[in-house]
Amino acid sequence: MDTKELLKKVKTIELKTRGLTKQVFSGEYHSAFKGRGMAFSEVRDYHYGDDVRSLDWNVTARFNSPFIKVFEEERELNIMLLIDISESNNFGQKERTKKELMLEIVAVLAFSAVANNDKVGAIFISDEVEKFIPPKKGKAHCMMILRHMIDYQPKSKGTNLNEGLKYFRNVIKKRSIAFVISDFIDYSAYVDGLKIANKKHDVVALKTEDPLERELPKVGITKLYDAETGKHKWVNTFSFSAQEKYKQAYIRRSKQFEEAMRKARIDHATISTDSHYLEALIALFQRRAK
Repeated sequence: MDTKELLKKVKTIELKTRGLTKQVFSGEYHSAFKGRGMAFSEVRDYHYGDDVRSLDWNVTARFNSPFIKVFEEERELNIMLLIDISESNNFGQKERTKKELMLEIVAVLAFSAVANNDKVGAIFISDEVEKFIPPKKGKAHCMMILRHMIDYQPKSKGTNLNEGLKYFRNVIKKRSIAFVISDFIDYSAYVDGLKIANKKHDVVALKTEDPLERELPKVGITKLYDAETGKHKWVNTFSFSAQEKYKQAYIRRSKQFEEAMRKARIDHATISTDSHYLEALIALFQRRAK
């Protein structure tokens, strides 16, 4: 993709998601992701019903009248986007692939972070760490992340999120909100890494999927291709056993993912390419805010 086309696509993504960020996510995001603690702001006169534990005894003694310390939430957060860029994310219907869905989700999360004056960074993961973008503030930094995500050509087609999660734990020392965005197809490639990362950081898993992964389309005898392994297999899609095997494999993967998230106590959402991500993200944010 040439520079002009790339910049045009980034601008399109920004315009499409900017309105959603301002109108919907500012309040939800702020409520769902709390700051690191409380910082002293000022003192004021004591009012009946105030917590006496917040009395500022030095100021009270100086003016011979009770004064209360006022604190504000320390808002600045580190937001890290751990993005699965393996070949399986190019799968999807003509209207939208999983990668395109992920791109919009990344844009909304990044611009929400900017609107709340938080830092945002990214790690691109295949079966290795492909790229690390340190967290910084500002719209220009978000646009740079989007440009890289659109134009980056992975060195590997495979997936091993554990490698990216390990790198994240080693590089990012400050407690962060980590959005792991992936199709989470390979259970063994993510379960241990998520558990360990969630002990130090606040991990949120966003699982992307496509309707074609849930049910095999009946198109006759066709060659199925595993984008990550490069293997082909001929399948009669009219066969009941083939249909059932395909469906059960999807159900098994979904149950494994849900069970892994439950055991690790990780907030998560599943978002399909044939639905709008707004509802899933808002529901997730509202659950966290309770």
